[in-house]
Amino acid sequence: MLNAKEFEKIREDLAAFEAKRESVIQKSREIINLSKRIIYALHRNDVKTASSLVKDIEKGKKTLTNVRMDTNINIVALQEYAEALCYYHFVKNKKIPTATSLKIGNESYLLGLCDLTGELVRKAVNDVINKNFKAAFEIKNLVEEIYGEFLKFNLRNSELRKKSDQIKWNLKKLEDVVFELKLKGKLK
Repeated sequence: MLNAKEFEKIREDLAAFEAKRESVIQKSREIINLSKRIIYALHRNDVKTASSLVKDIEKGKKTLTNVRMDTNINIVALQEYAEALCYYHFVKNKKIPTATSLKIGNESYLLGLCDLTGELVRKAVNDVINKNFKAAFEIKNLVEEIYGEFLKFNLRNSELRKKSDQIKWNLKKLEDVVFELKLKGKLK
């Protein structure tokens, strides 16, 4: 009654999918870990280590699929990748790479930018601690620019919409920091 060969093919397909899924999960975890390590190195002003880790993450990212599976860990990994690489390029040469140059989708890029603003707040606070007041002011301007671009989107009620709200709160924190610096005469 049943076609046994068809069931054998279905089992093979499911096994192949499971193997691919496990591979994607492992590669995604590696990218997430490398992203965190890049950001941590940059917060410690260890650009050399961060640069080495960027090479590793670039290799790993090339092997990661952007296809949504029953787990979205690969999408999260690409978002973390975007955050780490944007932060790296900002620290290294004061530029934010484009989604195209990172070779990732728009949603992953935008989610990464949302998270980037939190790392920028942390950097600005560290800059103030180290009396680099001008750098903190520049970061405030960058987050303000990012927020201005996000305001132009008509985001539906999604993860991106929720994460974009973080930008507003991060900007508020930075405005408070800059306001305090101006009150104390540290910024002109």
